[in-house]
Amino acid sequence: MDSESKYEETKSLRLSEISINFSFAEYNKNLRPLDKVVEESIFHFKMVSKGWSLYEFSAFGVGVLAVILGSFDWGVNELAGGGDYNRVGSEGILFLSDLSLILSLLSIIAWLGFATQLFIRFPIMRENLAYMFLGMIAVQLGYISAHASTPDFPSNLSIGQLAPILLANGIFAFLAIFVVHRAVVETRDVHVIERHSHPDPRVVEIAWKDHSLKLWSLGLGLWMILVNIFSWSGAHSIAPRPISTEASVFNYPWIYLICSVASTFLLIHILWYPQFMLGAAGDRIQSVRAREASGEMNVISKEKIQGICPICKEETPATLHPSGQITVHCQQFKCDGQGKPGTTCSICEMTLPSRMECNNCKSNTTISSHFDRQDAW
Repeated sequence: MDSESKYEETKSLRLSEISINFSFAEYNKNLRPLDKVVEESIFHFKMVSKGWSLYEFSAFGVGVLAVILGSFDWGVNELAGGGDYNRVGSEGILFLSDLSLILSLLSIIAWLGFATQLFIRFPIMRENLAYMFLGMIAVQLGYISAHASTPDFPSNLSIGQLAPILLANGIFAFLAIFVVHRAVVETRDVHVIERHSHPDPRVVEIAWKDHSLKLWSLGLGLWMILVNIFSWSGAHSIAPRPISTEASVFNYPWIYLICSVASTFLLIHILWYPQFMLGAAGDRIQSVRAREASGEMNVISKEKIQGICPICKEETPATLHPSGQITVHCQQFKCDGQGKPGTTCSICEMTLPSRMECNNCKSNTTISSHFDRQDAW
């Protein structure tokens, strides 16, 4: 797996080399995916322990500091007392006590410092980081909107009260799943096919395993859940106005604090792993459609394009689809399967070739070279 020069010492360890002493599949074959998750968890833990430097941990510390500064009174009693609920917007800010205003400004500065550190540390994920921040802000605004009319949300829940939550999570899911997740996965696919092609399909299979994103995808999903939990608990804690003598504005502070800290750690990991995997190769984290829009991949034809041997210019069985996906036929005897180069055949479960021998000149070349560069990945 490719990594930054700072992680030179981790190159000797690969995901395909990780093995566990027990197997859930021995008890039930349906639990085989759980074995994969355990293996990847061990690999990620080892990579984090070896690859994370003071920079990553300092970014995490600044993020935690931003959470604490924005969620605790530190003796000022502005949050715990409920504040002046008759003053809203800029008027409410002007009437904050000096110490409350200082804490608010320090929290904003810490958040800006946290975001700046992430932008500097993970250059290939900058665009996706912006999308993730936008999605997170949308969810928080959704829960604030829901609590504005119903402070005890979700008590006495109605369909109308769910509208801002559903809208915010729709935006969040689109940005996190259909933009960020898709961009990382498709960039990984391009990286493996182009940079890890090999005549031996077993080597290609190992490359796919080394670049697995199963645990990373689970981490992204967990991060989305945590964002919803801390957004709800934060809005729910400060929604009741005025604060009664029996009630406390801090009914849910630990839920907010724990989920916020955990989501901060996961956010750094979500950004770090693609940088660790693909950063040294110089790959840009973009989906196929984004590559088309930026001009890096210009698929002009709406028809399938047949591969052409780069040596003798004879047609080959490889096919380039308008979506930018290349498919090849399985080379096993009497198998009609086909799919992406380097993946597993859905019929015989053998690895599809990433290199192809021309029937005319007998040259053995990578399948991606059978298409003009502007039409391939």
